[in-house]
Amino acid sequence: MDPLLAFVITLALITIVSLRYRISPFFTLIGGAVLFGFLAGMTFDATMLGIIAGVGKVFSAFGIIILCGAVIAKLLQEQHQIEEIVADIRRYVKNPPVIAGVSGYLLSVPITCCITAYIMLNPILDSLEKDRTKRNVLLYLAAVGGIISYALIFPTPVVIPLYEAFSSGMSPVLFDAISIPLSLLVLGGILLYFRFVHPDVVTPKRTESPAMSHQLPGTGTPVMRQGIHWQAWAPFIAILIAIPVALLLLHLSQMSMINVIMLVGAVTAIALASPSVRTQGLSQGAKHAGIIIFDICGAGALGYVIVSSGFAQDAMGRMTLLIPIILVPFILAALIETAQGSRVVTAVITAEVLAGSTVAGAIHPIPLILLISAGSCIVSYVTDPFFWLVQRTTGDDIKTVVKNYTLPIALAGIGIFIVALALEYLVFR
Repeated sequence: MDPLLAFVITLALITIVSLRYRISPFFTLIGGAVLFGFLAGMTFDATMLGIIAGVGKVFSAFGIIILCGAVIAKLLQEQHQIEEIVADIRRYVKNPPVIAGVSGYLLSVPITCCITAYIMLNPILDSLEKDRTKRNVLLYLAAVGGIISYALIFPTPVVIPLYEAFSSGMSPVLFDAISIPLSLLVLGGILLYFRFVHPDVVTPKRTESPAMSHQLPGTGTPVMRQGIHWQAWAPFIAILIAIPVALLLLHLSQMSMINVIMLVGAVTAIALASPSVRTQGLSQGAKHAGIIIFDICGAGALGYVIVSSGFAQDAMGRMTLLIPIILVPFILAALIETAQGSRVVTAVITAEVLAGSTVAGAIHPIPLILLISAGSCIVSYVTDPFFWLVQRTTGDDIKTVVKNYTLPIALAGIGIFIVALALEYLVFR
């Protein structure tokens, strides 16, 4: 069967099964990988080898990160230090939705991983609001904000391969001079989207009176007002300090750096925890991390099998015959992102397919990179590991995650696409 048709059938069936039967995403996605391999004419052995390789690639990329993040969160929770962090934030933050989106946006760049940034923010945002719907909006905003900067700003793992493939000696300062204001504009648009969809959550409210600020919202627990709770913040401070050490002193690659800084944060949390809390926090953290890791490994398995089928090359060959060249990078990136879910992989594969082609030669480097970044945001759905992480942490159903995660990211992609077209036709020609 045609790989494109097999791809559409597979995504449709995964969606139906996920919505109707509520089966664990891991088994649904593994089943989708087997189905796609069968429909695309791959041997069962090749399909299974692809599944194993895909699970291994995702586990190696995110296993340590997610485990460390879960352990940090559980240790803080067991010691009631999340409440202390919330108390500190409440002194300065007047609009939690804004701080959620901005925090995800800012953390994703130095940490070079939007998923890691989300995991770091999760326990804090989880306690900022006691109402489940309001809490989940904060988590969605943190996730979307992180993806916006991750897909647009140099140097992140998404932008670096695109910049190296197409920049032709162009200064990264010039690129960021355009991409940073654009990313902030897109972030502002996303906040407006959530204000329209969830006006009761995102609309600013009056600040608390001084009498109310001496206790945690929704609780009767008094909070010490003298100074900042440094021990509660210590794992996050250790992570931030470890970033320049890993890059400037140890000269680690980005992948090594991400894992090292999360290990530093986890070790800090473990070292500062009391012995009675340490065992329980490690046990609960490992349990929580295991569920998340296997869900996103399923997405990795499906994505690897689809890419191994030659999906990208086949799609590229057809598009150049049917659509204008300016649309090819955007649509190709969207198809690859939909097929395998990783924005980094999308950037790498798209760069490999387009490098040296007539498409790359016909479009200015800055709009070209932006077109690919825009395409990587259009369909963040069942093959996207982040989709399942957000679904797992919010506890929402698939429709709600699509509304609050997939759709705003797609709107961000459309906005980036429009700006890229304007730059190509109005500025660089």
